[in-house]
Amino acid sequence: MTTIKFLGGCREVGRTAVMLNSLILDYGIKPSDPPEFPLNGNQPSAVIISHAHLDHVGLAPNLMYYNPKVILTPPSHDLSTIILKDSMNVIQPPPFTARELRQFESNIEEVEYETAINVGGIEVEFFNAGHIPGSSSIVVRDSKSVLFSGDIKLDSTNLLEGAKVDYPEVDILIVESTYYGTEHPERKELEKAFVESILNTLDSGGHVIIPAFAVGRTQEVLMILEKYGISPYVDGLGKEVSEVILRYPDYIRSPKNLKKAIKNSIPVFWRMREEILEKPCVIVTTAGMLNGGPALFYISKLYNDEKSKILLTSYQVDGTNGDRALKYGTLNLGNKVVKLKMKVEQYDFSAHADDKQLKEYVKKVVDRGVEVVFTVHGEKTEEFAKWIRGEIGVEAYAPTNGEVYVV
Repeated sequence: MTTIKFLGGCREVGRTAVMLNSLILDYGIKPSDPPEFPLNGNQPSAVIISHAHLDHVGLAPNLMYYNPKVILTPPSHDLSTIILKDSMNVIQPPPFTARELRQFESNIEEVEYETAINVGGIEVEFFNAGHIPGSSSIVVRDSKSVLFSGDIKLDSTNLLEGAKVDYPEVDILIVESTYYGTEHPERKELEKAFVESILNTLDSGGHVIIPAFAVGRTQEVLMILEKYGISPYVDGLGKEVSEVILRYPDYIRSPKNLKKAIKNSIPVFWRMREEILEKPCVIVTTAGMLNGGPALFYISKLYNDEKSKILLTSYQVDGTNGDRALKYGTLNLGNKVVKLKMKVEQYDFSAHADDKQLKEYVKKVVDRGVEVVFTVHGEKTEEFAKWIRGEIGVEAYAPTNGEVYVV
């Protein structure tokens, strides 16, 4: 039998963590204010990381007391190290120590896609998830075989090919649900509207601040802007991350196009920040949900400027600065809360599957013999589980944090 304990990421987006027998699949942070963490008290033999976003890897060093192996892809290795080091400066107090981070790094074992490895008698295999470079769906073969989708994207973007879904047969599916009930807009039309908003802002003498996740979204945005002849400034962790991603050409769709996009952008160092605001410009910068990062510096100078805009390009978790900016037009700058005169717009350049793709994904996997599905990582997991039971006819559950299932 297989015991599954859901430690985080249930009926919410953020702090994904699942204990599967002796393994932990992901162990992330929810980027709310204050940050929220998974349930603790776990003693894993290994930590399997699907990808290098903080909501999936952000608290993993905290598990190093138990000296587990850490299994991830080569790009996820380098990218996780970068974002974890950065998070120690952003999240106060830091959720783990420098010693724990060093232990995390020393315990890493890299694995390529579609190469099964043995972890304490349990077979683990990674498959391309199409979400960010190195992102994985994970098949675990023990007494039962389990597919953990991680964050998935089925169609291609400028940066990545879509996920591969020709998995081996599995008994149990744990699937993300972020965009259940929501259809993504047509990508080309979305890009055109995004670029048109930027050009109109520049023509009116305003600045465009584009908050973006350092891993994945910054590179996607830079590639879009390069296609339309816009040369942005790029600030924050995205500069370093872009160079790291180029070291793994087999994990991205077009290394040539990414190189062009990076060359087309202008890196910003902190002494330049005041200077570049003297003229209308486009700045792509961390953080994607406006919880810290250089984005807050720029907005602190521009929040009263009706000509300028904040263009959000990702999902905004409830309670984050980006969420408050969208819903209420306010922003916490750390030392004060301000009312934004800048316009705030959101463009759904999502690296997740939408409603149609999630349903297609579950149908394909269930056709390969799945007995039970668990819906996680979303705010409509109960609705998704009900749809699966009604339309596909297999057992489906939307667990809550702390629930344990024996299958």
